[in-house]
Amino acid sequence: HVQLVESGGGSVTTGGSLRLSCTASAYTHGRHFIGWFRQPPGKAREGIAAVDIDNSTVIAKSVKGRFTVSLDQVKNIFDLQMNNLKPEDTAVYYCAAGHPRSEYRILSSSYYTYWGQGTQVTVS
Repeated sequence: HVQLVESGGGSVTTGGSLRLSCTASAYTHGRHFIGWFRQPPGKAREGIAAVDIDNSTVIAKSVKGRFTVSLDQVKNIFDLQMNNLKPEDTAVYYCAAGHPRSEYRILSSSYYTYWGQGTQVTVS
């Protein structure tokens, strides 16, 4: 099974930056897609960025221009760089991976099978 461990969360002031890392074991690029999700307090989980099996990257409109992702396919480390952070970015951030299907929406959590434990990001 794929195992995912997030790190790098913390507290930051508005306008600051944070870099989250996800270390993925038993993950194989080309067999899995991988994404970042977040869940603000009292709200639904939101897909914010993902890398598909063909290396294409999808970034949610809510964070486009501020967040970027990178995938090191050798070390299996999936990073989320967050810049110009806002209080509304406060959430628990999750790394997740899934298997491609004939049809899937890569920013939809329902298509993901494997999840990390989450890391808290607080912006004030």
